[in-house]
Amino acid sequence: MGATVVRLRDAALSWGTVEAPATLPAPAPVPMRWRVGAVPVVLFTAAAWLIGPRRGRFSRLVRLACVGRDLPPATVYQSRYAVRAVRWAARALPMRWACLEDSTAAALLLTMARRRAEWRHGVATDPIRLHAWIADPEGEPVEEPADTALYAPTYTPDGPGPARADKEYDRE
Repeated sequence: MGATVVRLRDAALSWGTVEAPATLPAPAPVPMRWRVGAVPVVLFTAAAWLIGPRRGRFSRLVRLACVGRDLPPATVYQSRYAVRAVRWAARALPMRWACLEDSTAAALLLTMARRRAEWRHGVATDPIRLHAWIADPEGEPVEEPADTALYAPTYTPDGPGPARADKEYDRE
Protein backbone atom coordinates (compact mmCIF):
# COMPACT_ATOMS: atom_id res chain seq x y z
CA MET A 1 0.00 0.00 0.00
CA GLY A 2 1.49 3.27 -1.08
CA ALA A 3 0.42 6.83 -0.57
CA THR A 4 -1.48 8.53 -3.35
CA VAL A 5 -0.14 11.91 -4.39
CA VAL A 6 -2.75 14.37 -5.62
CA ARG A 7 -1.37 17.22 -7.69
CA LEU A 8 -3.42 20.39 -7.82
CA ARG A 9 -2.98 22.83 -10.64
CA ASP A 10 -3.04 26.54 -9.90
CA ALA A 11 -2.84 25.95 -6.15
CA ALA A 12 -0.77 28.49 -4.27
CA LEU A 13 1.55 27.32 -1.56
CA SER A 14 0.31 27.95 1.96
CA TRP A 15 2.18 27.84 5.21
CA GLY A 16 -1.03 28.48 7.14
CA THR A 17 -0.39 32.05 8.09
CA VAL A 18 -0.23 35.59 6.85
CA GLU A 19 2.58 38.03 7.37
CA ALA A 20 2.65 39.63 10.78
CA PRO A 21 4.61 42.70 11.84
CA ALA A 22 7.60 42.06 14.08
CA THR A 23 6.96 45.16 16.20
CA LEU A 24 3.90 46.35 18.04
CA PRO A 25 2.20 49.37 16.51
CA ALA A 26 2.11 52.62 18.45
CA PRO A 27 -1.09 52.90 20.49
CA ALA A 28 -3.82 54.90 18.77
CA PRO A 29 -5.16 57.94 20.60
CA VAL A 30 -8.04 57.27 22.98
CA PRO A 31 -9.99 59.87 24.99
CA MET A 32 -9.21 59.77 28.71
CA ARG A 33 -12.79 58.89 29.75
CA TRP A 34 -12.61 55.69 27.66
CA ARG A 35 -9.27 54.71 29.20
CA VAL A 36 -10.53 55.36 32.72
CA GLY A 37 -13.62 53.25 32.02
CA ALA A 38 -11.55 50.45 30.50
CA VAL A 39 -9.51 49.75 33.64
CA PRO A 40 -12.34 48.31 35.81
CA VAL A 41 -13.89 46.59 32.79
CA VAL A 42 -10.62 44.82 31.95
CA LEU A 43 -10.20 43.77 35.59
CA PHE A 44 -13.78 42.48 35.71
CA THR A 45 -13.31 40.54 32.46
CA ALA A 46 -10.06 39.05 33.79
CA ALA A 47 -11.88 38.00 36.99
CA ALA A 48 -14.66 36.38 34.94
CA TRP A 49 -12.00 34.48 33.00
CA LEU A 50 -10.23 33.30 36.16
CA ILE A 51 -13.18 32.49 38.43
CA GLY A 52 -15.09 29.29 37.89
CA PRO A 53 -14.35 26.05 36.09
CA ARG A 54 -11.93 26.19 33.19
CA ARG A 55 -14.38 24.37 30.91
CA GLY A 56 -16.88 27.21 31.25
CA ARG A 57 -14.59 30.12 30.35
CA PHE A 58 -15.81 30.55 26.80
CA SER A 59 -19.51 30.55 27.73
CA ARG A 60 -18.90 32.94 30.67
CA LEU A 61 -17.13 35.42 28.43
CA VAL A 62 -19.76 35.12 25.68
CA ARG A 63 -22.54 35.82 28.19
CA LEU A 64 -20.58 38.79 29.48
CA ALA A 65 -19.99 40.12 25.94
CA CYS A 66 -23.71 39.98 25.21
CA VAL A 67 -24.97 41.73 28.35
CA GLY A 68 -25.87 44.91 26.46
CA ARG A 69 -27.49 43.27 23.43
CA ASP A 70 -30.76 45.19 23.88
CA LEU A 71 -29.11 48.61 23.91
CA PRO A 72 -28.85 50.88 20.87
CA PRO A 73 -25.91 50.03 18.59
CA ALA A 74 -22.59 51.77 19.14
CA THR A 75 -21.27 54.13 16.53
CA VAL A 76 -18.07 53.33 14.67
CA TYR A 77 -16.17 55.85 16.80
CA GLN A 78 -17.52 54.48 20.08
CA SER A 79 -16.56 50.97 19.01
CA ARG A 80 -13.06 52.08 18.03
CA TYR A 81 -12.54 53.92 21.30
CA ALA A 82 -13.74 50.92 23.31
CA VAL A 83 -11.39 48.49 21.55
CA ARG A 84 -8.43 50.86 21.77
CA ALA A 85 -9.07 51.63 25.46
CA VAL A 86 -9.33 47.95 26.36
CA ARG A 87 -6.09 47.17 24.55
CA TRP A 88 -4.43 50.07 26.35
CA ALA A 89 -5.62 48.89 29.79
CA ALA A 90 -4.88 45.19 29.17
CA ARG A 91 -1.19 45.80 28.47
CA ALA A 92 -0.52 45.84 32.23
CA LEU A 93 -2.12 42.46 32.96
CA PRO A 94 0.22 39.60 33.84
CA MET A 95 -2.00 36.98 32.22
CA ARG A 96 -3.11 35.62 28.87
CA TRP A 97 -5.07 38.31 27.08
CA ALA A 98 -6.12 37.50 23.55
CA CYS A 99 -8.96 38.22 21.15
CA LEU A 100 -11.71 36.56 23.22
CA GLU A 101 -10.91 38.57 26.34
CA ASP A 102 -10.26 41.68 24.26
CA SER A 103 -13.58 41.60 22.43
CA THR A 104 -15.50 40.70 25.59
CA ALA A 105 -14.04 43.62 27.52
CA ALA A 106 -14.69 46.01 24.61
CA ALA A 107 -18.32 44.86 24.43
CA LEU A 108 -18.68 45.30 28.18
CA LEU A 109 -17.14 48.78 28.02
CA LEU A 110 -19.67 49.73 25.35
CA THR A 111 -22.43 48.38 27.57
CA MET A 112 -21.20 50.67 30.35
CA ALA A 113 -21.53 53.52 27.81
CA ARG A 114 -25.15 52.36 27.21
CA ARG A 115 -24.35 51.03 23.71
CA ARG A 116 -24.37 47.59 22.13
CA ALA A 117 -21.41 45.91 20.52
CA GLU A 118 -21.90 43.40 17.74
CA TRP A 119 -19.79 40.53 19.15
CA ARG A 120 -18.50 37.90 16.71
CA HIS A 121 -16.68 34.60 16.92
CA GLY A 122 -15.37 32.98 13.76
CA VAL A 123 -13.19 30.32 12.22
CA ALA A 124 -10.65 30.38 9.40
CA THR A 125 -9.10 27.43 7.63
CA ASP A 126 -5.61 26.48 6.44
CA PRO A 127 -4.81 25.96 9.28
CA ILE A 128 -7.93 25.95 11.42
CA ARG A 129 -7.88 28.92 13.78
CA LEU A 130 -10.44 30.83 15.84
CA HIS A 131 -10.89 34.55 16.43
CA ALA A 132 -13.26 36.85 18.30
CA TRP A 133 -13.94 40.51 17.51
CA ILE A 134 -16.60 43.17 17.60
CA ALA A 135 -18.15 44.61 14.47
CA ASP A 136 -19.55 48.04 13.70
CA PRO A 137 -23.27 48.50 12.84
CA GLU A 138 -22.52 47.59 9.20
CA GLY A 139 -20.86 44.32 10.27
CA GLU A 140 -17.25 45.39 9.58
CA PRO A 141 -14.60 44.33 12.14
CA VAL A 142 -13.47 47.17 14.42
CA GLU A 143 -9.74 47.82 14.88
CA GLU A 144 -8.84 44.44 13.41
CA PRO A 145 -6.22 43.53 10.81
CA ALA A 146 -7.26 42.95 7.20
CA ASP A 147 -6.91 39.18 7.56
CA THR A 148 -9.99 39.16 9.83
CA ALA A 149 -11.91 38.91 6.56
CA LEU A 150 -10.60 35.32 6.34
CA TYR A 151 -12.75 34.35 9.35
CA ALA A 152 -16.28 33.16 8.75
CA PRO A 153 -18.50 34.19 11.67
CA THR A 154 -19.78 31.01 13.27
CA TYR A 155 -21.27 32.42 16.44
CA THR A 156 -23.03 35.76 16.41
CA PRO A 157 -25.34 35.74 19.43
CA ASP A 158 -26.57 39.27 18.88
CA GLY A 159 -26.93 39.09 15.10
CA PRO A 160 -25.68 41.57 12.54
CA GLY A 161 -26.52 45.21 13.19
CA PRO A 162 -28.57 46.12 10.10
CA ALA A 163 -30.57 42.86 10.19
CA ARG A 164 -31.32 43.26 13.88
CA ALA A 165 -32.25 46.93 13.50
CA ASP A 166 -34.90 46.06 10.91
CA LYS A 167 -36.49 43.37 13.05
CA GLU A 168 -39.37 43.94 15.38
CA TYR A 169 -38.54 42.75 18.91
CA ASP A 170 -40.67 39.95 20.29
CA ARG A 171 -41.51 41.74 23.52
CA GLU A 172 -45.21 42.23 23.12
